[in-house]
Parts: sequence; C-alpha cells; structure tokens
Amino acid sequence: MSLPPGFLDELRNRLPLSQVVGRKVIWDPRKSNRAKGDFWAPCPFHTEKSASFHVDDRKGFYYCFGCHAKGDAVSFVKETENVGFVEAVEILAREAGMVMPARDPQAAQKADRRTELVRVMEEAVKWFRLQLNTQAGAAARDYLARRRLGASALERFEIGFAPDSRNGLYQALTAKGIAPDLIVDAGLCIRPDEGGTPYDRFRGRIIFPIRDARGRAISLGGRAMDPNARAKYLNGPETELFDKGRNLYNLGPAREACGKGKPLIVAEGYVDVIALVEAGFTGAVAPLGTAITEDQLKLMWRIADEPVIALDGDAAGLRAGLRLVDLALPLLEAGKALRFAILPGGQDPDDLIKAEGREAMERVLASARPMVDLLWQRETEGKVFDSPERKAALDKSLRAALKKIADPSIRTHYGEDIKRLREELFGLSRGGQAPRWTMPQGVVQPGAARPGGRAGAARSRRRCRCLPRGPRFWPRRAARRWPNSCARR
Repeated sequence: MSLPPGFLDELRNRLPLSQVVGRKVIWDPRKSNRAKGDFWAPCPFHTEKSASFHVDDRKGFYYCFGCHAKGDAVSFVKETENVGFVEAVEILAREAGMVMPARDPQAAQKADRRTELVRVMEEAVKWFRLQLNTQAGAAARDYLARRRLGASALERFEIGFAPDSRNGLYQALTAKGIAPDLIVDAGLCIRPDEGGTPYDRFRGRIIFPIRDARGRAISLGGRAMDPNARAKYLNGPETELFDKGRNLYNLGPAREACGKGKPLIVAEGYVDVIALVEAGFTGAVAPLGTAITEDQLKLMWRIADEPVIALDGDAAGLRAGLRLVDLALPLLEAGKALRFAILPGGQDPDDLIKAEGREAMERVLASARPMVDLLWQRETEGKVFDSPERKAALDKSLRAALKKIADPSIRTHYGEDIKRLREELFGLSRGGQAPRWTMPQGVVQPGAARPGGRAGAARSRRRCRCLPRGPRFWPRRAARRWPNSCARR
C-alpha cells in the first residue's frame, strides 16, 4: 500500500515515540530525562534487568544496546504486535486520530481474505472441541486421560477431536454458509483430483490448534491415536495464513512468559509443550513438524537470548540437536546463544515430568550445556584418535566448523574452548598432569634470542608457528639445522 507524501511524518509528529513504547515498558526514572525527550527502560525485545533500551523522542528512534534492536514507531508496533507494515500504520493512525488513506483494492482484498480464513479456522477449532465431548470422542477422551492431560490442559490449549468421518467438518462448515473454496484454502479439507466433494484432512486424530503470536488460529496439528498410523503427527499444509517454518507452537503465551523472566524452552512436539506448561515451564514452544529453521531460530532469539533446546535422550533427539548446531553457528551474535538440555534414558519432557515430577525437569534444565560442548561431542564421540592422521582429521573438521562463525569475537572464544577440550583429550599424561615441554640445557630453541642478537630478542617475544609442537626436547642436530630466523616468515 502506498501512503501519500508526508502521511508518516505527520503521524510521527502527532504521536511521540515514548508514548507508543511506554505501553510496553516501564521507564527508568534515574536514567530518563523527560524534559529532553530522553527515555531509558529494560528492553521489551529480550529479557534483561538493566535499562539498556533507549528512546530519543526528538529524533523518533529507539535503540537497544543489548540486543541492538532499533527503529521508529512503526517498526516498534510491527515487532511487538507481530503485524505487517500497513496494520502497524493503522494502529498508530487510530491512536493519533488520523484517517487512513483509501487502501489499494488488491491489498484490501488480500487482507480481507486473510480475515475470512482466520474466521474459518476459528469455526473449525470450535467444532473439533465439541466433537471431543460427544459419544464419538469417548476413545479420544480415554487416550488423553492415559496421557494425563487434564481438564485445565484441554481448556488452555483448546484440544479437540476429529472423528473418523470423511466429510464431518466439511458438512458442518458449509452448513454455516462458509464457501467450500475457503475451507480448502484454509487447509482443512482436500479437493479430490478427480473432482467432487472435498474431504476432511484430519480424521481419527487428536486436534491441537496452532495460533500465531497474536493468538489467531492459523492451522491445526493432528496426533494419531492408532500406533500403526502412517504418520504420528499431521500438520496443516502451507496456506496464506500458515508458514510452518516461520511459526512456533505456543508462541504467543511463551513470549509473554519469557517477558516476565521465564526461560524459553524448545521441545519437540505439542504434548511436550503442554506437559512443560502444565508443570510451570510456561515459556515452552515447539517447531511445527520439521527441524528448526533459520527463521524460527531468529524468532526464538527475539524472545530470549539463550533458548534452551530440550533434546529427547534418544539417537533421533541428539541428531536433531547436532543439525541445529550447524544451522546456528553462522547466526551467532554476542549475547545470543543456545543451550542444550539432554534428557536421560531416551525420555522426552512429557515422560520425565510424569515419571519424576517437575524437580527432575528443573535439574535437567539447570545442567543445560553450551553449544560448543555439543559441537565437540559430535566431532569426537565414538572415535579413536590413536594416530597423527586421525588427530589431524579432527583438527580439520573443527576448523571447518569454526570458520562458519561470522562474529570474530565469538569465533575466538569458541577456538579457546576447543583448544581446552583438545588439550584435555590429547595433552594429559598418565599421571593426569599436562606434560611440561622443557629445553635441554645448552640447546637453543629456534627463534630464541642469542646473546647480543637484536633480531633474536625481537623474535623471542613472538612464537614461531611453523615449527612442530610436542617433542620433549630439541635434538642437537635439529638445533643446528634451524637458524635464528625462520625461513618461512
């Protein structure tokens, strides 16, 4: 949508940025100077206690010295309300008492269509919830009871049931006057290739509504009750509302909880999230049937600086964590990290909480490991380094991993940690102490200063990197062979 010249300037003049931001933060009275339009507060985009978020009312811009978020009133509304540009402008215009210019007909039609699709999704959620309480939903209620999903969880997460009927949902929605095209385009029904009446996508499954950050129903997830079902979980398809790589299950409530200091915990599936939330870990989310994507990772970092990835303690869970390491390395920034909590005995969060309670999950989260540990584990676990060639192969793979890190400071710190772990693996003697490499008396180490040698004195202050490391002493013949100045420098 194109806005007339000067509209945004007038909007910003009428509406001070501090007024827009002030709805989401509490200003620090010690650092803020209202008379000069200078405001400070804890950042609304990441969890912190200090006031590092700065608003300059005169310039109309904000900046966080912690997470580096920056922008103006429109971008602030876009980020905090998870809306598009036009919607953000509309919100600000209403607050400023300004009339929005006439919208482009095509843009208006697209926005109206999204609103219609959301309405269809909400009607479907209501219908599935009703089905859970019917006679046909008795088996589903028994299944949920065995999984210890109580009434509070069913209500909070709006869990429903899709009967094993070909056209049950389709008939219910069309009876309310909803057009078949909208039902299909929302991802609720499938149109047969040969034509004819669309049939329900979700049948014989527990239904989990998927909502965006604003709380709007955008898709559904279905859990099969039959252990022999071809797909354990079935998510809705990509639609105008739903992009599974850009959303997270329980995103809105988790973002609110993390803003109040709760940790962001990333589990594998819907039931794990529900178990965590019911146990008090309200900042829990899950990807939507796929491995974590780059967009989802960036979304997590907007909510919390150090999301905790709760990995199932089986081989599949570890593989998922190792894939995430490769995705995250190039995206690391100062203050943005991941920690990995590996659950014991092949359990998932739901299993652990049911078996041992909340306290067991707290212990697992408290022992979460930094990502560098998982990287090291991937490169060394199950391998034997009993030859120089195998050790060199390890060094090569680690160097390749570190090269992926764009931030030079983080890359340096990763290198230091890898060096420490490498020394622990290779550098300890049988007695448990690192060997001390000493020079035999009378042997001059290459690059060291000789009496009266000015150049040698300068070289003694730096290390010759092209000499091999590790011998206990330098043989006398080798000492004669290497001159003071290194030929490779």
